[in-house]
Amino acid sequence: MAAMATNTSGPVPFTDVDDGTVPKRPAKEEFGDLVAALPRKHQAGLELRLYQGFWLPDHWVAGTVVFQRRFAPRPDDVILASYPKCGTTWLKALAFATMTRDAYPAPAQHPLLRLNPHDCVPFLDEIFADGQEAKLERLPSPRLMNTHMPHTLLPESVIAGCKVAYVCRDPKDMVVSLWHFLRRRQPELPFAELFEHVCDGAVAVGPIWDHVLSYWRASLARPDRVLFLRYEDLLLDTGKHVRRLAEFMGRPFSPADEGAVEAVVELCSFEKMKGLEVNKKGSAGAYHAMPRDSFFRKGVAGDWVNHMTPEMATRLDEVVRDKFRGTGLAAP
Repeated sequence: MAAMATNTSGPVPFTDVDDGTVPKRPAKEEFGDLVAALPRKHQAGLELRLYQGFWLPDHWVAGTVVFQRRFAPRPDDVILASYPKCGTTWLKALAFATMTRDAYPAPAQHPLLRLNPHDCVPFLDEIFADGQEAKLERLPSPRLMNTHMPHTLLPESVIAGCKVAYVCRDPKDMVVSLWHFLRRRQPELPFAELFEHVCDGAVAVGPIWDHVLSYWRASLARPDRVLFLRYEDLLLDTGKHVRRLAEFMGRPFSPADEGAVEAVVELCSFEKMKGLEVNKKGSAGAYHAMPRDSFFRKGVAGDWVNHMTPEMATRLDEVVRDKFRGTGLAAP
């Protein structure tokens, strides 16, 4: 509880307020019949269910229903959203460091040096699947949380009143990163198999283009409520987009705060986070626990050229370009 002692307002590291006393009451016990009636597919070792237009992991569906029906937002909540393997870990780190910079003015004392970003920012999809949403009430405001759900599956109360920051990524790099990630559980997974699932739209939380477009359209309709970021832009000028993120979340940097911006960027740099002992050992995740080092592979753009044939790249680019046509969103 050390973080609570030094910081009387949020956000605080989720791990520091989760004392393990909230029991699991899987949402599937209540909504199992609803889940069982949905179309299903097996993909890359996962059982998926088609729920409201998206293929969700089976164990998330009932939790999504509870999230939609019962989530009690606070007016200053900030939710970080992304498609898997599109910069989730980095966005969590940047947002958490930005919002807590006044509580930890000495970078050497920052929680991100002792905790993985996933231990700092709670993952709503797993929390609601496990029926442990009571944990969220222990967080002081403003709360910082994250989800992989598309915008159209978020609770109406969130859409109407919460701020949501979304990061997207070139789908070619996404599928490569997802393949490497899934292979930590399923070493024999062929890249070509996962690629086909992505192109067909039948991939976890997919179709990916509908996921991206749900947030793109929301950002156009309510730019004060939805911030749309690109992973590649973050790589090119991290400081600029950290300033945008801070402004959006209500914790802006002053014009003279360049040193503070640089401190956040340095603390959350890929090299810094990958080199920390806490990110080299142990695991994160409640349902499918993954080694913490699996969240830090390369952190670059363009690695797809080392895994994908030109024909595969052209095919995926054409699919995405076709889906984005007329939306005002340029394909990567």
